[in-house]
Amino acid sequence: VVKGFQQKEGVYYTEIFALVMKLNIIRFVLSIVAIEELYLEQLDAKTVFLHGDLDEEIYMHQPEGFLEERKRNMVCKLKKNLYGLKQVLRQWYEKFERFMHKEGNQKCNADHYCFFKRYKSGCIILLLYVDEMVVASSNMDEIQNLKIQLSKEFDMKDLGSKKKILGMQIMRDEQKGIFAVISGKVH
Repeated sequence: VVKGFQQKEGVYYTEIFALVMKLNIIRFVLSIVAIEELYLEQLDAKTVFLHGDLDEEIYMHQPEGFLEERKRNMVCKLKKNLYGLKQVLRQWYEKFERFMHKEGNQKCNADHYCFFKRYKSGCIILLLYVDEMVVASSNMDEIQNLKIQLSKEFDMKDLGSKKKILGMQIMRDEQKGIFAVISGKVH
């Protein structure tokens, strides 16, 4: 709809980036999950690109098929992000980060897409990869509480126990703990 390819840096946006967490952080968190026998849950933020708030003033031509004959020369002023804008991922991340800090979570220095929060008997870890989230904790009530808070702020889909992350199949064995299968090889 928005033809973001026509946006000019410095005019329509100042910065863009991709939400990609480091693979070594994922492996590190999975090893903690295995050693500490933590719960591992998965969430998905629906329509993630529509959650961020625009900082810039952006106008667009009326979309094809929605032109009104008497308003043919008018444009639309965007109030929220739309798919196609170059800054949508940054805006989504900034809103998500503000929410996580408001809820008492800290950002990991090694990877800004890893958040954690300490509580009396342990901690909760959240990994963010664009619109997918992986949550680990020894306390399922803490995970459920975070899921509820996230759902109040964003349109979320609870995917339950984590089974796959970035092509790695997650498997749990009661005697052996957790292990990942990547391209048919057990690691």
